[in-house]
Amino acid sequence: MLSKSLLPLPLLVLLTTASNTNYTCPHHLYSVQIFSEDPLVIYIHEFITAVEASHLQKVSEGQLESSRIADQTGKQQLATTRTSKSTSLESDPVVQCIENRALAFQGYDIPRTHLEPLQAVQYGIGENYRPHTDWFEAASQTTSEFGGNRMSSFFVYVAAEDITGGGTQFPLLDAPKDERWCGVVNCDAAWDEGVTFRPVPRNAVFWKNLKGGKGDRRTLHAGLPVTSGSKLGMNIWTRERPLDAKYRSD
Repeated sequence: MLSKSLLPLPLLVLLTTASNTNYTCPHHLYSVQIFSEDPLVIYIHEFITAVEASHLQKVSEGQLESSRIADQTGKQQLATTRTSKSTSLESDPVVQCIENRALAFQGYDIPRTHLEPLQAVQYGIGENYRPHTDWFEAASQTTSEFGGNRMSSFFVYVAAEDITGGGTQFPLLDAPKDERWCGVVNCDAAWDEGVTFRPVPRNAVFWKNLKGGKGDRRTLHAGLPVTSGSKLGMNIWTRERPLDAKYRSD
């Protein structure tokens, strides 16, 4: 049942920044469509607001560095398979609002201690992330201090300026049958290319990474190369269990 995941946030939360300006975290404004039940993949329209998107662009500017991936030992390193730039986001009032929204979307029973710091990721022309999974096979990345494996993922399209390319491809998902999906899915792709979600600003894709406690290989996905313009996205990852405090943003 998905009913708990689709409930609205219960109350407006008034958050105050260090500069004494107020930011009111709104009731959610998004709408959802189930794209796949198994694996669970949900498309979310307007997951973040225009104000939040602008804020994310501002706080990530000047902070982005070459993205890294974890090897089998858990060490973070540069790799030719991931050529974007990224940065972890400090949990300021606007970011906290998005964090709380992501947690509530998943049903209220997941505490903040399961949430990794949000990650902004920017793709320029030619930059991409080749097919990968968000869940880990290496035991070094799923220890108790890391909170086990990554249970779920959101990829949020924060901004996409004059963009072509840059979609998020799930090569092992079945293409949709209804043409109404074509507004957010590239329906011109060949049937054997799986599904590619278009980079529509402020929208997001959510999926479950695990099935029966193990990584679901059908969630293999890629950030396709940007062929013109640029894309700013955001990763939101939830672990199975609490992360050690040194790995959390709160």
